[in-house]
Order: sequence, then C-alpha cells, then structure tokens
Amino acid sequence: MSLTRAESARGSSPTVSRGSASANPENPWGDTKTATVTVGDTIGPTGRPRPYFPEPIPLTEHGPARVIAMVNQKGGVGKTTTTINLGAALAEVGLKVLLVDFDPQGALSVGLGINPLQLDLTVYNLLMERGITAHDVLLKTGVDGMDLLPSNIDLSAAEVQLVTEVAREQVLGRVIAPLLPEYDVCLIDCQPSLGLLTINALTAAHGVMVPLECEFFALRGVALLMDTIQKVQERLNQDLVIEGLLATMYDARTLHGREVLARVVEAFDEQVFHTVINRTVRFPDATVAGEPITSFDPSSLGANAYRELAREVLSRWQYAEEE
Repeated sequence: MSLTRAESARGSSPTVSRGSASANPENPWGDTKTATVTVGDTIGPTGRPRPYFPEPIPLTEHGPARVIAMVNQKGGVGKTTTTINLGAALAEVGLKVLLVDFDPQGALSVGLGINPLQLDLTVYNLLMERGITAHDVLLKTGVDGMDLLPSNIDLSAAEVQLVTEVAREQVLGRVIAPLLPEYDVCLIDCQPSLGLLTINALTAAHGVMVPLECEFFALRGVALLMDTIQKVQERLNQDLVIEGLLATMYDARTLHGREVLARVVEAFDEQVFHTVINRTVRFPDATVAGEPITSFDPSSLGANAYRELAREVLSRWQYAEEE
C-alpha cells in the first residue's frame, strides 16, 4: 500500500478545541460536530495531551494490504463493532478495505446486513476446500470500497479439522494472500478465544489491535493476550507488531471506567490509542440496521470517534514508515 499521507503529528501537534461546547462527563471530547483546530494542551480521556491527526491525503494507488487482527479473548469488548466502523471510516477516506469474519458466530456478517444462515460459501469453505478461491467467497457490502469474507457456524468445525493439517497456523494467510494486492487494509475480526483460529489470524497479520472494554474483568485478561502475542512473534510471525490498545465502551461519568482507563494507560503508555470510543446506544442501533455507524448516523459522536481513530491509525502507520 502506498501511504502518501499528510505529515504525522503524534507528539507535538496542535490539539483540537471543541468550539463553544466544553467537555463534560457525558461528552468528554466536546461537540465533535463543530471541531476547530487550535494550538494548546487539550487533555483527552487518556490523561495525555491529545495530538491533532490530519485528514489523510487520498491514495494514488492501492495495495498491498496491511493486515490487522482484532483480538481479545474476552467477548463483548467491541471487536466486531470496531472492525465494521473502523473499516467504514477508512473506506470513507478512499482506502480499499477487506473485512474477514473469522468468528463462527458470524457477528461481523450480521452487522453488515448479511444473514449467515443463507450463505452457500464462507471462510470455512475457503479454509477447508481446495477448489474454493477467495474471490468465490468475497461479498460486496453496502459501503463503497469495503468488501467482506463472511462466516457462519460452520467455521467452528475448522478449528478441529485444522489440527491435522501441515502448517496449520498458516492456512488463513495462504488463502487470503491472492486478495491482498487489491486492497489497502485487511481487518480480521477474531473470535473471543486464543485458539487455533486466532493463532491463524495473528500469523497472517502485520499488526494486532486490542479493543478493551473499560471494565475490570476485561483488564485482567490482557496479560495472557500479550503473552500469546509474544509467543506468536517468537515462533510464527516475527514481523507482528501491536498496533495499539483501543479503549471502548467508555463512560466518563463512572469512577470505575476512569480508573480502568488510567490503569491501562499507566501499563501500556503510548500503545494505547488517544482515541477513546464512548458507550452509546447508537452502536447497537446501527448493528440492528446492518450498517456502520458512519452511514447509519454520520454526524453522531460514535461515527466521529471512529473517523478520529482512522486518522490516528493512518498517522501511526505513516510515522512507522518514516522511522
């Protein structure tokens, strides 16, 4: 992927002032619909000065894709929501995005308005049947520039059947490889476990993103997840990097949420994204509608939060390329 971007501004950049709408516990960022850029030291929810991430310059060419695995062994932390909405936000700025539903529950497919029970071909067929190609399984979504490899309950059988395969951890990477030159970003939505399917995703990926609910039990499992990522780096994928930890379902009105977020930042520092995803009923509403939040309610705080995350992710990639 050719990432010709505006200059990255991770550290000493101007920060964002939210016009006349000051921050409050229900809206700690202020009114994101009327944001204006000013120079200052605005402190974000993570307790750090919030950099300004510029709008990306449109790409002049596409591919090959950077592959990102969304991983957390705890369920209900926002992996699927982040996969859908970050993908849509990246597509909105002109990137070609491939989503891979790698969870037998098929939540990613459902969240994009697809009934998994009515699918003839899914990721399972792609993994287990030699005559099936990625293009046979690929589906268009309702978002321009964003396509999907869907999944359903059949995928649960793959974890057992792959045990006897040679190079079983590398099957996913092999079958999606023909698609990667056609896309700029590939986001893999993993199941809530650290089993063989998740190991496949980590082996195929360039980076791993960890959505983390701002809640104590979600925090407890992070050490085990980091240990698994380290083992994959040592044994299967030396190039795997941690893209960052994303705080989700954040409610600044609760002391518990603020304390958990502070502990995450204290432990992982710059690996924690500056962007924080607040808890809002608009996310489940968008899921029921089978749309990303960016099209279901494009001016909402949730939609703007994922647009901000997309800019931050692209800025981090640009910064990494320049080093």
